[in-house]
Amino acid sequence: MKVGDLVKLRSMHRRQEERAGLVVELLDKKVWRTDTMGKNVDWNKAETEPHAKVLVGEKYLTIPVSELKVVGE
Repeated sequence: MKVGDLVKLRSMHRRQEERAGLVVELLDKKVWRTDTMGKNVDWNKAETEPHAKVLVGEKYLTIPVSELKVVGE
């Protein structure tokens, strides 16, 4: 994945339509995944993951790369 790619965002809910956006920046951020790491957040234990800043409509969303799929691949 690179800046300028068109990506699909994984929908968070069954009723939510699949959305597409444009990658404008790549960065690393920490993520706390409650399904595997529990409810009590400890940022010292969280590893950084690659994220993409994605333009969706008129909004910028910062989303883990693992939640995105490049269109056309």
